[in-house]
Parts: sequence; C-alpha cells; structure tokens
Amino acid sequence: MRYLLRLFSLLIFFPALAQTPTQQVNVFLGTSGDHGQLSPAASYPFSMLSLGPQTYPNTHTGYEHLARTFLGFTHTRFEGVGCQGAGGNLLVKPCLGPGPQQTQLLKKSEHAEPGYYGVTFANGIGAELTVGQRFGLHRYHFPAGAERTLYLNLAHSLANGFKQEEHATQNAALSGWIEAGTTCSAGTYRLYYYLEINQLVQWTAAGAHQVLARLPTTGTADVEVRVAFSSVSVADAQATVQRQARASFEEVRRAASQAWAAQLARVQVQGEADRQKLFYSLLYRTLQSPYLVSEPDGRYRAIDGSLQKSKQPVYNGWAIWDNYHTQLPLFSLAYPNEFQAIAPSLANLYRYGKKNFATQHEPSPTVRTEHAIVVLLDAVRKGYAVDLRGIRDSLISEAERLDYSHPDKALESSYDAWALSEILGILKDKPLSAKYRQKALQYQDYWRKDFQDMTRPDVDRLPTRGLYQGTIWQYRWNVPFDIKGLQEMMGGEAPFRQQLDAFFAGDYYNHANETDLQAPTLYNATQQPWKSQALMHQLAADTVVQHYFNDNSRGIDPYIGRIYQNQPQAYLRTMDDDAGAMSAWYVLTACGLMPACVGQPVYYLNLPLFRQIKLQVAAKQPLVIQVENYAPGRRYIQAARLNGKPLNRNWLTHQELAAGGTLVFVAADAPNVTWGTQQPWIATGKVGK
Repeated sequence: MRYLLRLFSLLIFFPALAQTPTQQVNVFLGTSGDHGQLSPAASYPFSMLSLGPQTYPNTHTGYEHLARTFLGFTHTRFEGVGCQGAGGNLLVKPCLGPGPQQTQLLKKSEHAEPGYYGVTFANGIGAELTVGQRFGLHRYHFPAGAERTLYLNLAHSLANGFKQEEHATQNAALSGWIEAGTTCSAGTYRLYYYLEINQLVQWTAAGAHQVLARLPTTGTADVEVRVAFSSVSVADAQATVQRQARASFEEVRRAASQAWAAQLARVQVQGEADRQKLFYSLLYRTLQSPYLVSEPDGRYRAIDGSLQKSKQPVYNGWAIWDNYHTQLPLFSLAYPNEFQAIAPSLANLYRYGKKNFATQHEPSPTVRTEHAIVVLLDAVRKGYAVDLRGIRDSLISEAERLDYSHPDKALESSYDAWALSEILGILKDKPLSAKYRQKALQYQDYWRKDFQDMTRPDVDRLPTRGLYQGTIWQYRWNVPFDIKGLQEMMGGEAPFRQQLDAFFAGDYYNHANETDLQAPTLYNATQQPWKSQALMHQLAADTVVQHYFNDNSRGIDPYIGRIYQNQPQAYLRTMDDDAGAMSAWYVLTACGLMPACVGQPVYYLNLPLFRQIKLQVAAKQPLVIQVENYAPGRRYIQAARLNGKPLNRNWLTHQELAAGGTLVFVAADAPNVTWGTQQPWIATGKVGK
C-alpha cells in the first residue's frame, strides 16, 4: 500500500514520467488559421498517405480547428507548406440518405493522436481513421437502421489542383489513378489507389469524377474502408490492401502508434512537462516528410515518369529551400538510417531531370529543391554514401542555370556555386573547383551593391528590389559559407558584431520565414558568442517582438509573445511550419545544437532547454547531453565538457557528436564572456575545408 501511495505521488508531481513521447504529442498544434498550416490527420512516419478531415473553411492542409462543418475525409496533404498546400485527394463523405446533399456533417467532438483521428457528428455518424506506410483504414459508425451511403469525389484536391483521373469499380472495390497539381501549381503528381469496402456495395455515378457507394441498411453497423496508394501501379496498391486484409482497425492503429513511438524515442528529453509536450509535438512534425515512395521490392516512379528499381528505399516530397537549414541536418544526426536513403534519393533526381520546383511526373506532392547541392555536400562531408561522380555533369548543368537576377537570388546562387566547388574538390577536379569557387566569391560584388549601404530608405521594406519574402536587413546575413568574408566587407569582426547588434535591437529579424534563420547564430563567429546563446533561448522559449510576416508586410501591430506554443494557433501569424523546417529549428535549439553552415559538418552550441537529452546517433552508444545547474530560465553556458574533458570551444563537429558519448553544459544566469572565444569556427569560402 505504501508503495502504491508513493507511486501515485510521483505521478502527480512528475506526470511526464507516466507518458511516452507519443502520448505527449499534440497533433492539433498549428491547425488553426495561418499559424503553421498543419493538420491532425492520421499519419505515419515518412508516409505520403495521411488520412484526415476536410473542413469548411479549409487551410493549406484542408483542415481548420475552429471549423464545425466537415466536407469529408481525404488521403493526402503536405503539412505546413506555402501557397495553398498540396494533396486533398480522394474525398470520402459518409452520408445518411441517398447522397451528399442530404447530409450535413457538423462536428460534435474529435480526438486525435499520432496515427489516429476520430470525430463524431451531430447527426449520429462517427468516423475513425488510422494509417500505415502505404495503407489507410476508415471506420464509419451509422445510426441503427439508417440509409447509408459513401460519397467519393475523385476530383477533390487542395488549391483546385485536380488534373485528371481514371477509375473502375468491381464488387466492393474502387480503383484507379489521380493526377493533381502540386504546391504553388508547379508540376503534377500521379497517385494510384485501390479502395475496398467491407460490405455489399451498389456503385452509381454521381457526376463527373464522383461516385456513390450505396450500402445495405441491415448487417454490420460499422463500415470499414481499406485503401492503399502507390506511385507505381493499381496492382501494387491492391497488393498492399491484400497484405492488410486480416488486420483489424485496432491492430493498424496500434502499429501506427508503435511506429511513431520508435521514431520519437530516438530523441529522449527530461525536463518540464509542458516543454516536453511542445518538444515532442514539434519533433513529430519533422518526421512527416519527405515521403517513402518506393514499393517494398524497391520499384518506384522517377520524376520523368519511368519505372525504376532501387536497392534501398526511395524518398520524394521535397521542400529543401525551407528545410535544408534544420530538418535535413537533424535527420543526418538523429535519423542516420533514414538519411542514408534520403540523400541518395535527392541525388537521384539529377538523373531524371531535376528542376528547382516540381516536374510534370512527380510520384507524390512536392514543393522545391533549391540548395540540393548544399544538402548533398553536407551528406558526403558527414560520411554518407552518395554517388556524386555519377551526377557530376548534372550538378554542373544546374549550376550553370543558377539565377543571379535579384539581390537575394545572387546570394543564394553563390551558396550553391560554393557547394559545387567543394564537391568538385572532393572529386579531385581542381580547375573546375577553382572556377566555381571564384563564381561563388563574386557574391561580394552583389553584396556591396545592394546590402552594404544601410542608409537607403528601403532597407526594411517588404518587398523591395525584387526580394522574395525578406528585407535587405534580413537577406544581408545570408552568406553562410563565407562569414569571414562578410566580416571583412563590414570592416572586421567588431563592426560585424555591432551591425548584428543593430539588427536585433531594431527587431528586424523575422522568424516567420527562413530568409534570416541563420542570423541568431552569427555571434558564435565573434568574440561575443554568449549573445547567440541568449538569442536562441529567447526565440525558442521567451517573449519576442516580431514586426515582419510572410505576406510581405511589416505589421502595423507587432506580435509580442512566444513563437512556439502548444496550441492550434501555435506560431506567428503567417508562419508556416514549412515541411518541418521550423519545428526542426526548435528541436535542434532545444538540444543545444545548430548547424553553423550546411555543407560543413559543424554545429554551434547553445544551452539546451532540458536537463538531459539522449540522441540515438549512428554510434552504438547514444549521445547524452546534460545540463548541470539547470533551471528553465537559464540561457548561458558557464562551462562545458565532452566525455569528461573540458570543452572551451562553442562548436563541435558532426563526427564528434555522431560518435556518441556525454556532452555536459554548466548553466548560468549571466554570460561567461570568455567561454567559446578562443577557438571560434568561422566559415570561409576562400579555400576548401
């Protein structure tokens, strides 16, 4: 009895100890308004298939948390991306009566968790959804004796992206393919599907690209719909359904929960309960893309439409302009098995006609792939196997098409040119490496022309000079490969630091987008790294002032508050999660790590948000990060140790972290103005490293 009372008291004072990472995920985070563009859909790690509600009104993923009217349920969505999103395919609506017009679905209650979504409606209909890697399962409950119908709209798509479809019915099965436009109306994807209902069905047409499945009013009350998607063929989708034919709804749901538990447990944190819940809710979001698109035997559709076969899993569904800063580096450290397939999948695009945006033959929704060269360099430098020699000519061809027509484009293209120079150096092609290094360093001409003079009246204007969703103030720091050169153009380290001071003191920083995402880390390249420590903590956990938003405006009323909140209106107004980019920024910051320059295997250090973190890195032993003298509001590093030895630098290499071991920080309320100043790591584009 005494033991039970003690256990009960522990659960009261330490409720997070009683919850698994999966149970701490809030799938409704970021699902209201323009505060993340996320959905509570039943999803599976790295799966292009996610079953979720379609509401009116809808946002980028088809769902609005405050909405009461439901249109039905769809099978695809790209979480947190811009324009009007992508997906929303194959809508299913449960109906009372002969068709959809007679049934209004008004939400009464809902519940969701990783791998599961459930809702009840005022008319007595209940719906539950769960999902596997290529497979989804609907379960509908109808009032006893009701006339039951399923309405299926094969032309439904987010952002009116539907192109064409073909379908056939046989017995209780509906099968075919759907083509739709992907994000920002760039490119087209085709999905093959096979859908099977567990009851007798009378199929009737309900208009162009619409069918009705009339069900018997007697018999089993619950109607189950098993559906699978494939990028290869209807036959492959049907085979997936057949493999799952004996699995009950509860078994599929349990398997999805277990899959999420395995992925989330690769990063284990110990700290305040509310921070843990926010952390796992955001880690969950980082694991929803890119998508596994190959079949179990390795067959997949390449982006030129051809059927190919791979010895390892093939991924698609890219948003690299957004998430190359954070999400992909996080995968390279904490999810090495997945990243070992993701990096070659990205390289493989070059064999079949890669473009900056989606092609006309995508195997899944996708967004954009600028800076893929940088990601590939980063992967190789971190020890991942990528066949760079086989795509050498395609990389060079892409570099020759880089756009330097606007000031921001000139800086971003220079980064890609630098990455290509480094890759060519790895391939022992010194003349071409030197050529593209010189091309990259010409960024200084563009920078002096547009970013040096900060007295011009448009430096904080959105938009100006053709910039994409950013100001002169924000883009001027976007030279991660040559911070040393940037400092020299500003007159040295001290003027560089003083201009950073002015940038942050004036609240010119914009965390609603990725244009200046690297700026808070730049004090690490100066004699005042403690200022980056303070900024990273403030942006992740404290009150901020934000003037700029993603609709190309400087807000009349600034936002004052926390950026990351565990609620439906989770982020800044207009701030998309951008396919896990912004969630991964929080995850990395909470772990005390941030890439110094993607393409160089170096991470800057800040004080973690938890007293202990354990990452299952590539080594047999995990990487354990501990904070001594921990308190939730502390933000400064007093001292650090790596595997018991004093660590005086404010950075570590990927190899040091991936080897596992123990990294200890000593927290302080006030900055240690000498720690991390003796051996600063400063990116330089002048020589290969």
